[in-house]
Amino acid sequence: MGLVNMIRNGMRSFLRIEKAQPSAIVINEEMTFEDNAAKNRIWYRGKSYELQQLYSQLSTTRLSFWGAHSTPGQEIRKIHTGLPGIIVKVLRDAVLYDMNDLEFEDSKHEDLWDDIAQDNDFKKQLKEAVKDALVIGDGAFRISFDSTVSQYPIIEWVSGERIQIKNKRGRLHEVVFTTRFDENKQTYTLEEHYGFGYVTNKLYRGDAELDIHSTEYTQDVNDFTFDKHLILCVPFSIFESDVERGRGESIFDRKTDTFDALDESWSQWMDALRSGRTKEYIPESLLPRDPRTGTFMKPNAFDNRFIKIASDRAEGASNEITLQQANIPHESYLATYITALDLALQGIVSPSTIGIDVKKLDNAEAQREKEKTTLYTRNTIVEALQEFIPQLVNMTINSFNVLNRRPIEEITVNVPFGEYANPSFESQVETVAKAKTSGIMSIEASVDELYGDSKDEQWKSEEVIRLKSEQGISEVDEPYVNTDLDGFSVERGDELASENHEQELPNENGSSESTSQHE
Repeated sequence: MGLVNMIRNGMRSFLRIEKAQPSAIVINEEMTFEDNAAKNRIWYRGKSYELQQLYSQLSTTRLSFWGAHSTPGQEIRKIHTGLPGIIVKVLRDAVLYDMNDLEFEDSKHEDLWDDIAQDNDFKKQLKEAVKDALVIGDGAFRISFDSTVSQYPIIEWVSGERIQIKNKRGRLHEVVFTTRFDENKQTYTLEEHYGFGYVTNKLYRGDAELDIHSTEYTQDVNDFTFDKHLILCVPFSIFESDVERGRGESIFDRKTDTFDALDESWSQWMDALRSGRTKEYIPESLLPRDPRTGTFMKPNAFDNRFIKIASDRAEGASNEITLQQANIPHESYLATYITALDLALQGIVSPSTIGIDVKKLDNAEAQREKEKTTLYTRNTIVEALQEFIPQLVNMTINSFNVLNRRPIEEITVNVPFGEYANPSFESQVETVAKAKTSGIMSIEASVDELYGDSKDEQWKSEEVIRLKSEQGISEVDEPYVNTDLDGFSVERGDELASENHEQELPNENGSSESTSQHE
C-alpha cells in the first residue's frame, strides 16, 4: 500500500490542469443582405438561364447543381421545377383571398381610407408587399405628397433590397430609401432618410456627397419637417432574420440548397429518359441518307440517335440494324424526387396545397395533418398583416390630418380574415355528422359549421327550417291560456318585476296583507 500512495502523490504533484483558452472563430458570410435578396429574386423568377448565370458568379457554390459545369461532350440539360415561385404565389393568394374589408370604429375614417386606398390601388400594392416579404424578407411603405398627382397621400411600396432599417434600443428610429439612377453617363445614389418628424435627402456619386439639387432628377427634392409623433413610413416583414438583426427573413433562405437538389434530381431523371431511348447500331452500309442530297445524316442526341458500326463484307454476311433498350430505374428516381420535394416544402407548405399528391395512399386524416403546415405559415402571415395594416392606416390618415392642419387622431381599425378552408367538405360533413349523432351539436350549429362565411345568415336560417321539415321536427308553440275565463287574469313575471307593484295575499287567519313581489 505504501508504494501505491507514493505513486498517487507523485501524479498529483506532476498533474496540472489548465483551463481552456478561448478560441477566435471567424465565419465569413456568403453575401450581404442586398446580394442575398438578388439571389432570392432570381429563384422566384424561375428562369433556368438566369439561375445558371447567377451561380456561375458565386464562388461558394461551385459544387452545387446550378454552379457545376458539365464536361465538354457530356452536357446535361438543367431544368428548374419552378417550385419557389409557386410556393410564394399560393401562400400569398391563400392569405389575401380571405382578407375581408377593414373594420373602422369611426365611419369618417373608413370613408377617408377607402378613398386613399382606391386612389393608390392599395390592394395591388399589398399583394406586391406580401410577395416581396416572402421572397426578399422585408420592405416598407412610404408616404409622400404631390398635389400635381393626387390630393391624397401617395402610398408606395419599396422592397427590402432598396431600404436600410435603423433601430435604436429595439425601436424603429429611421428608414433610408435608396434610389440609384444614371444621368449624363454618371451613376448617382439618392438616399431619403425618413425619421420621426423629418425627411432629409442626400445625394452621392460614388462615395462623394453632392448638393441635392445638382442633378435634374433631384432638383425639386427638398427636406421638410412635421409632427415628431409621426414617421411617414412603415416597415413590413413576416419572419425575423437570425443573420441581419432588425431585418426580415425570406422563406427561401433555408431552402436554396434543397431547391438546388430538387432541380438536380428532376434534371437527372429527365436526362436518363432521354439517354434511355432506344439505341440503334447501324452498319455503315445501312446508314440513313438525306433524301435530297444523298449524304449521310448525322446523328442527333434528341431525335436521331444511332451508333455507326463497320459493315460486314464477308461472303454471305447479313448486315442488320441492332436495337438496344436501356433499363431506367424509375422507382429510384421517383423516391429521390419525392424526398427532395418533401425537404423543400418542409415547414412551409403542404404538397396538397400547391396541387401535388406524392403519396396517394395517405388517408384523409394524414392529409389533414400535413395541411396544418400550410395553416401555420398562413397564420404567421395573417398575424403580421393584422399588426402592420393598422399602423399604416394610422400613419396615412394622420399624415393627411397634419397636411390639412388637423389634430392627430387615434384610429381604431380591425383587419378581419375568413377561415382557411383546411379540411375538405367531405371531412367536415363526417365530423359534423358524428357530433350531431352524439347529441353535442344542434342543427343550427351544424349548418353554421359546414357553410361558415360561404352562405349568408338568411340562407342558413332557411336551410335549418328545410332540414327540420325533412326530418319531421316541428316547432312547438307556447301553450295557450284563456285569460278571459271567469275573470281570471295572467300577468307576465317580467311585467311584475318592472312595475314592482304590491299584491294583496290572504294570510292564515283570513285577513290580507300587502306583500312586495320582486323578481
